[in-house]
Amino acid sequence: MFFASATPPALAEPLAAWHKQGSMPDFALEHRCKGLVCGIDEAGRGPLAGPVVAAAVILNPRRFPKMLRDELDDSKVLTRQQREACHGALRRCVERGAARIGVGAASVHEIDRINILRASLLAMARAVDVLGIRPDVALVDGSIAPPIAGAVQTVVKGDSLSFSIAAASVIAKVTRDRIMRGLALRYPGYGWETNVGYATPEHGDAIRRLGITHHHRLSFAPVRLVAEGELPLLAALEAVSL
Repeated sequence: MFFASATPPALAEPLAAWHKQGSMPDFALEHRCKGLVCGIDEAGRGPLAGPVVAAAVILNPRRFPKMLRDELDDSKVLTRQQREACHGALRRCVERGAARIGVGAASVHEIDRINILRASLLAMARAVDVLGIRPDVALVDGSIAPPIAGAVQTVVKGDSLSFSIAAASVIAKVTRDRIMRGLALRYPGYGWETNVGYATPEHGDAIRRLGITHHHRLSFAPVRLVAEGELPLLAALEAVSL
């Protein structure tokens, strides 16, 4: 069971003064916060296609399984098999009442309308909204805080420092990858079952052969230039930085 604090949310100590010991995430950041703490991270800021997905995760350190203590890390350093295993373990924590998970997303239309940064922050806010409880403190991966109630602490490379943020990174990544693999069945040929929307030679060749889908981000310069017939995708990727 999780209960939000009745006192105003606050940080127990300035996190800027904290230095990580060791190479794996832990609960040190969480322990330096007062009240109920959630970790927030997103997946999918860089791809040429698909939504951006965010997760907010509250963990109970006293009921955190050994498997996750040993294996959970920044989703980018885990293999697909490791991510799936950690995702399953986190979902089982929810079933046992040892964790809460909220997932939010922003669509390609929203990405194109408000830009990828704002869309990422919107997805984070939506993830917190569906947690079912308001955290006192949110630890957010990166350097820009989403528009959520309560105290927010941004943590650069937080997914390699905090178990709560690492859990959010895995939930967001696995969720988004599953969305893209589902879309791959409806849009064969783009390689989304493996590249999950990122820029690859296979993806670029498919765009040239098959064209742009409504799941592609036209606000991203490489896609926009290809859609306008200005440049082949790979040339656009070399000429324009994402």
